[in-house]
Formats: sequence, C-alpha cells, structure tokens
Amino acid sequence: MARQQGFTRLVIGRMRYEQIDKELFVRNRKRLAELLEPGAMAIVHANDILPANADGVLPFVQNRDLYYLSGVDQEETVVIIFPDAAEEKDREILFVRETSELLSIWEGEKLSKEQAVGVSGIGQINWSSSFEAHFHRLMPQARSIYLATNEHLRAQVVVETRNARFIKECQDRYPLHDYRRLAPLMDELRVIKDRVELEQLQKAIDLTEAGFRRALGFIKPGVGEWEIEAEYLHEFVSKRSKGFAYPPIVGSGKNACVLHYVDNNETCSDGEMVLMDVGAEWANWNADMTRTVPVSGRFTDRQRDVYNSVLRVQRGSMDFLRPGVTQQEWRDYTIELMEAELIRLGLINSDDAKEQDPHDRHLVKKYYMHGIGHHLGLDVHDVGNAYEPIKEGMVFTVEPGIYIREENLGVRIEDNILIGPEKNVNLFESFPVEVEEIEEAMNS
Repeated sequence: MARQQGFTRLVIGRMRYEQIDKELFVRNRKRLAELLEPGAMAIVHANDILPANADGVLPFVQNRDLYYLSGVDQEETVVIIFPDAAEEKDREILFVRETSELLSIWEGEKLSKEQAVGVSGIGQINWSSSFEAHFHRLMPQARSIYLATNEHLRAQVVVETRNARFIKECQDRYPLHDYRRLAPLMDELRVIKDRVELEQLQKAIDLTEAGFRRALGFIKPGVGEWEIEAEYLHEFVSKRSKGFAYPPIVGSGKNACVLHYVDNNETCSDGEMVLMDVGAEWANWNADMTRTVPVSGRFTDRQRDVYNSVLRVQRGSMDFLRPGVTQQEWRDYTIELMEAELIRLGLINSDDAKEQDPHDRHLVKKYYMHGIGHHLGLDVHDVGNAYEPIKEGMVFTVEPGIYIREENLGVRIEDNILIGPEKNVNLFESFPVEVEEIEEAMNS
C-alpha cells in the first residue's frame, strides 16, 4: 500500500483508483447467496486478456459480475459462492493469479493473498492454479451450479469468453449436474445501486463535468473534433480515471446526425453545432453524458429552437420516469412529447401526424430514431430486465435527440437519473444545460 494525496491507493493489479470499501462486495455476495437455490454453487471467471495483432493485446477489462462480487480488477480471477458448503471455508473462495519473479519484472506484482482479502472481504484466498482441484472437490456437494453468461439484449458475442468455455467444460465433465443461469440473478442485483456504487458513479460524473467545462472553454471555429476529444481525455486521466467509459462521439455539423459517429476527425466550423457524447470511467463505473453546443459560442435562432425542443422533451421524459412505470410506457410517452415538438418546429405536419400508425410513428422516427435511455452502472448499457417496471434505486440515462440531416443539425442532451421514492435525482444537476448557461460558459 502507498500513501498519496491523502488517500490510500492500491498500486497493484491495475487499480489506479482509491480502494473501495470491501463491505460493498461483502454485501453484494450476501445478496446473491440469498437468491441461490438450496445447495447451489455459483462460479464466475474473469474476462480474458484479448489478443490484438502480433504479440500485442487489448487493454484488460474485467468481467463486471466478477468485479461486482469481489472488487478484484485482475485477470485469471475466479470467485466461488457456495452458501451451503459442508465446510465454512468453502462458502466463499477467491482465486487470484500468483506473482512470480518474472511476472513482477515484466508486468508488476499481482495481488497477494493478504491484499486480496483486503480488497474483497473473502477470507479464503487461493492461487488460480489450484482452481481445478478445488472445483473438482466441491462439485459432488453441489445440487445445482449457477454459471455466468452474457444475456444483454444488445449483446453481440463473437468471441468465446472464459465463462463460456467453462460452461462447456462443466457440462462435459459433469453432465448430470443441474445447471442454472446466473445472469437473471446478477441483473436483479446490479440494477439497484448501493450507496457506495452511487458514490463511485458520482465520481465518474464529476470527472465528466470537469471535462465538459474544459471543452466549453476550448471549442471555437477551426478546432478539430479530435482536439476536443483530447481535452476530455487529458482531464479524465490527469484525475486518475482510466479514461473514457466508451468510445467518445464528437460530431460537428452533419456528423452530429450520425448516431454512433466515432471518427472525430473533422474540423469544427463557424455556424455549426458540435455534439459531444462523452463519459468518464471511475473504478469501473461509468458516466454517460451528451451535450450539444454552438461552435461559435452563440446559438442561432434555429439552433436555439431545436435545442430547447430537445430540452423540453428531456425534462418531460424525466418527470414521467417514476417507480411502477414500464420502460415501454416511458418510450411511448417520450415519442408523444417529441411529436409535439417536431410539429412546433415545422418538421412534420400535424394532420399527417394524426394519420400515422400509433405503433409506428414513422414521421417522428425520421428525426428521432433511437430510444430514450438505458440502465447505467458498471456497464454503460448496464444489465437489467427491459420488461420489468422501473424501481427506486435504478439509474437511467435520459437522452432524447432531434437530427435534421437536411440542415446538418443534430442535437442530443443526455443526463443520468437516479430513481428516487418521491422524486428523481439528476446526477448532472450542476452541468450547464440551459442555452444561457452554455453561452456564458463558452464566452467567459
């Protein structure tokens, strides 16, 4: 452990951030244990380090379920949760990669067993090399086995993960065991945010705000989209973030109408708007922000009208986002708000709007073609059941947009909202969002 800037920082295992209170992970495991069937054992593996080209590798990204249960941000990690194991020492086991002299020279030391206890709160720590022996020893005790899969609705899994390989190995070696899906249980747990999670998420959001305010002072005609991206990255990394939560979108002019524009390689021109969909990561939690601002620092009348329409839709959508509402109801309500604004802007005709199929709304989709928001947390598009009613403690993005390709004008505004019992909390409350606030920040 090393002392730096008044806080304890873990200097191994790729952790750059302040060590998180292990009680968060203790609580998470306890909550999972309560959901398991009697006699069940749950097993989660870390993600692989993925190859790039030649001898290169991609940056390591931890399996979010494993991190949620252990707090360990290190490759070749495995966690076993077995509440009904015969021996108490087997009810929670963490396996971590053992440091060797060669490894310490080339990559740096990995977690020691003592450090792994401090990070996770798990008392039984073993080296990853011993996992097979322990697993084989415990399998005869287990009535059922919960294994990890990626069941996100938008998932496009083209690479076989360590968890997927392990499922095949289990079924080959132990074909008569009862195998269960861990994903629905993890989704149920992760969708409601713990207070410590919210603290980490707010740190990611605060970093995002710092980056946004830095960008506002930098943007002007002639600046490259890539230079704006660099301003954000400098702000994030200089404050100990690993960087962007996702590939940033910095699109000016016509590029703001491309929903997933990530080239960020054109120059911003006077008279254009620039859309910035950017979020910082902190300790594996992620912010997700979009702001759209005038390159010149002043909105034109048309830009102001479109911007305020998006802002009204966002605020109306936020007010509707309450416990008990379904996500489909939320989407439908937002489309109604958007239709009214598109009519006001002269983009669609009110009579034509009345003739639309209410289940299609193709006129609206011409200018607003994406959803209103998603769960947010350890994943940017976080896990959660899309069909269950919204509950207190969930965190959503709210991100309507209007994209007028014939005018090279795209506007999106995105905040992160915590669902509260009486009223929601906008975690972006301090961000400039009104036209006057943005102009003042850009011209001060």
